[in-house]
Amino acid sequence: MRAVMVMFDSLNRRHLPPYDPTSGTIAPNFERLAARSVTFDNSYAGSMPCMPARRELHTGRYNFLHRGWGPLEPFDDSVPEMLGRAGVTTHLSTDHLHYWEDGGATYHPRYGTFSLIRGQQGDPWKGWAADPPVPDDLRIRRSGTWRQDQINRRYLSGLADHPQTLTFDAGLEFIADNRDEQDWFVQLETFDPHEPFFSDPSFEARYPGDDGGPDYDWPDYMQVVEDEAVRERVRRHYAALVTMCDASLGRVLDAMDEFGLWQDTMLIVYTDHGFLLGEHGWWGKSVPPWYDETIHTPLFIWDPRFRVAGERRDALVQTIDLGPTLLEFFGVERTPDMQGAPLAGVIEAGTPVREFGLFGAFGGHVSVTDGRYVYMRACAAADNAPLYEHTLMPTHMRGRFSAAELRDARLHPGFSFTKQMPVLRTAGHAGTNPFVFGSQLFDLWDDPEQAYPVIDTDVELRMAGALVELMRAADAPESQFVRLGLPVAGPVGREHLLCEAQHDQVLASSRPAPPVDEFPWSRLSVRTPVGVLLDDAQAAAILRRRSPSLAVGPFGEICSEMSLYRAAALMIGVLPWATLAEIATELAALDDEEAP
Repeated sequence: MRAVMVMFDSLNRRHLPPYDPTSGTIAPNFERLAARSVTFDNSYAGSMPCMPARRELHTGRYNFLHRGWGPLEPFDDSVPEMLGRAGVTTHLSTDHLHYWEDGGATYHPRYGTFSLIRGQQGDPWKGWAADPPVPDDLRIRRSGTWRQDQINRRYLSGLADHPQTLTFDAGLEFIADNRDEQDWFVQLETFDPHEPFFSDPSFEARYPGDDGGPDYDWPDYMQVVEDEAVRERVRRHYAALVTMCDASLGRVLDAMDEFGLWQDTMLIVYTDHGFLLGEHGWWGKSVPPWYDETIHTPLFIWDPRFRVAGERRDALVQTIDLGPTLLEFFGVERTPDMQGAPLAGVIEAGTPVREFGLFGAFGGHVSVTDGRYVYMRACAAADNAPLYEHTLMPTHMRGRFSAAELRDARLHPGFSFTKQMPVLRTAGHAGTNPFVFGSQLFDLWDDPEQAYPVIDTDVELRMAGALVELMRAADAPESQFVRLGLPVAGPVGREHLLCEAQHDQVLASSRPAPPVDEFPWSRLSVRTPVGVLLDDAQAAAILRRRSPSLAVGPFGEICSEMSLYRAAALMIGVLPWATLAEIATELAALDDEEAP
């Protein structure tokens, strides 16, 4: 028995013809794949975003309730490692740069061998002392990652050099070298179509209509404030990159055909999560709740034992099921800590494996779905507290926990899945504040675009009850229940419900960004960079009074080069549009005070 996994990053299912024939995306190989496999209509991610999702693939359990982005822990099970111990040869081919950062460095060594392909996005690959040329770009937060990406691109001269191409080259080499052998698993994992949406020009040419404007291929994670022409340009870049991914997928399908692998080789094709391309008025992910476009994922599986092809399944499945599916296929027992289930029964006959699925990101909404309703539970109070990290691997995406973070660390006795190991408990920090968006309930059957949040006490009570049971089954820290205003023990009552109480927040957060022209022009205005405003004593005083987090917190440095208007689009909740209007009025009044 053999298994091939093809994993993409940030692949929005609504841009694939098997899920939306009207998408306009050119993806014949995804259509070819759907004809040769089972297409899952209710596949959901769980722990978000990138590395938490990969931790689920290894461990078969949710992890976002206990810590944020980080490595595999000493107590974590690892499916590739378990396969290796059972005599299965395992190989990873990837250009996903987060594997060789502090927050992902313990994943790839779990495979028997691995090919690490350099050059994607901000991968610290090529070193320049001088700054690269600065193009006109949609991205405002031009951090070191953005700078590095501009350098890396200078070394990618064509399709053959692209990290995605090299990733599939390496994975296909493994397949060709081992085509006559048994008991192997290869994971071909590309960072694409994650932003920046940088593809070979041959794929860009398949989406005509660009007006010759700037190469807007890397939007910030913020509310959309650009005009429709810019939005369409970004979507064309994304579509071109998806088509490039489709071509790489076609190479794998060709290998399956050429080497006769369909007879005894499992094929899994999926993504960690999706991406917002203007839906709900947002670019990206992570800041707003995990809407359908980001959490409802594409999944295709061919299982040679059942030979089910060209069929669809509506059973609710999640990322945590993929590891157990591989273990079962190779005859390896799951561990007691795994919450996922093998999908053999779903593939063969549509037999359900769960009634509810849990998803979310550390410190954000904690959400649950049954495939029809989606309940996104926000924190009960504006401080989004208490929030703690629980870990034996104190690293973030890039960098280690600081001395300040660890100074007040306490030893926690551990959880049911930490194999009797205690863990460090430190203060946690979230990348968003779910309170600003409020608790939201949607009926996907009536409202698949999630445009109309529902207030239905009976449905919310049922979904909140399911959410609590899943949190308890995951052995969530007591602090998470307190943060969300849910009972640690006992039933959920109507007194615990929040949709109606937080409805005004939901409505406010869903309003589109007002056009910049609605704000007054003045010497210092919402069009002025935040850093310039903070350097002016009078303007800084206004910001300190109206938005202290911007003036005295980390946001001032983060947003220093962007206009105050764009800062508001980035920091919803910290700088609401209504507050921005008040600031704009006060800034305009400074001109009157200075007039003779």
